Amino acid sequence: MPNTPADTAPMPASAATPHPSGEPAEGAAAYHVAQLNVARLLAPIDSPQLADFVAGLHTVNLLAESSPGFVWRLIGDENDRDATYVPTVFDADVLVNLTVWEDVDSLWEFAYRGHHLEYLRRRNEWFGDMGERYQVLWWVPVGTEPTEREAADRLEHLRTHGPTPKAFTFRQRYPAPATP
Repeated sequence: MPNTPADTAPMPASAATPHPSGEPAEGAAAYHVAQLNVARLLAPIDSPQLADFVAGLHTVNLLAESSPGFVWRLIGDENDRDATYVPTVFDADVLVNLTVWEDVDSLWEFAYRGHHLEYLRRRNEWFGDMGERYQVLWWVPVGTEPTEREAADRLEHLRTHGPTPKAFTFRQRYPAPATP
């Protein structure tokens, strides 16, 4: 089942703020939320059709990295932090966006409010219909950087079983586990 606008329904905020050291403060959340979304390109990344998308990568990446709750993102090339990630698990024409956020609400605020939403609304100009879910969320212990393989497995779990505590959506969320 493809992601739908209903998958983006807002939910109340609930996560604690981590300690400045990067370690969770006593009583704070021991988990962050990981997010994967994939998109199949309609044209080569260097084509005129994708020029606006590519031109916006730097701005969107800076917005994400400076957003409240942002923790980490998979980067394709340390020398070019805006380069698109070349997948190793997905097909070569699939873009991979893999991030970690302090909580689901912070991710939702970034993705569906403000400047990023302008790009999201243009998705169909740049990416083909995946025909199935293309986004998944799951909980990871604080400090974890998920791999593309783990993310692909979570997406497949969601596609096969629907939302569960192991792999869920914005619309059907599950709380973080009680202990890591």
